[in-house]
Amino acid sequence: MMSNNTIRVLVSIVNYNSSDLVCRMLKQLVSQLDITRDKVIIVDNNSPDDSVQVLRKFIDAKDLKHTVLLVESEDNGGFSYGNNLAIKHAINYLKTPPEYVWLLNPDTYLLDDALNNLTSFFHKYPDAGILGSSLEGENGELQESAFRFHSLKSELLSGLRLGVTDKLFSKYLVSPRYISTQPEIVDWLAGASMFIRYSVIEDIGLMDENYFLYFEETDFCLQAKKSGWDCWFVPSSRVIHYVGQSTGIVSGDSLRRRRPKYWFKSRQHYFLKNYGLFYTALADLSWGVMFSLHKILDIIRLRFKNDPKYLWFDFWRNSIFFSWLDRL
Repeated sequence: MMSNNTIRVLVSIVNYNSSDLVCRMLKQLVSQLDITRDKVIIVDNNSPDDSVQVLRKFIDAKDLKHTVLLVESEDNGGFSYGNNLAIKHAINYLKTPPEYVWLLNPDTYLLDDALNNLTSFFHKYPDAGILGSSLEGENGELQESAFRFHSLKSELLSGLRLGVTDKLFSKYLVSPRYISTQPEIVDWLAGASMFIRYSVIEDIGLMDENYFLYFEETDFCLQAKKSGWDCWFVPSSRVIHYVGQSTGIVSGDSLRRRRPKYWFKSRQHYFLKNYGLFYTALADLSWGVMFSLHKILDIIRLRFKNDPKYLWFDFWRNSIFFSWLDRL
């Protein structure tokens, strides 16, 4: 049972069928915590496997019950739902909000001083509201973890997928073509390692649970920006990210795997919520028309790229123009 002290850092980990990954990352995470002031809450999102039993056994075996709390959710409500549940439990159980909330994916592993470099940065920059770590593959390759907000121009470029236009209009791409080695203010950050000043949550509320997975961190950062908080990429906080191992979305055949329906629902919710119906229709039309042109160019050039299966059909079927058919 966790002790009832003022919390400095609350670490939130959402698990779904990933108990082995969580156990691996906990070993390194705990070594960076101040166990008198930092707490970890693991929310199991109703995993159908033996995750709960494995995690309870690990917590007991490593004598982590004063630092780590396992919460069993009756539903798999997604990333926002799970993290919100962790934060609510921390406040209700410990009777005090944390100073910072750290969202960590199960498929991450902290490198030295990943946490200290984040807390130090917040002390130095009081207007910073959300920080993101530098994400790396297990072989040291850098991963994109800081991004620009979506726009009509980004949707045009994303649909067309043409190297020359990407180079000419790179400043409109959601994913920049470079990864900074210095701290910088960005639009939004990857949720695999997102460090949040609790004052931001007090200002804008918890994460939007209408997102099951994807776009929730984009939306959260956008709401923070609207409230005057800066989002910073902090490359000195380094975290290994075994991409997609906790979701199963990314694997050896990831490029051809069909994009899940909740991705399209999340995308549509993001545009509707933040930009309205007309803008959403323009965004869908921009991406859909450009992607159609992209496929035509591929046929002409006899180039068949590894796009997700049925992406053209799935996009239009889930666009603002046809998604209403789901309600019939």
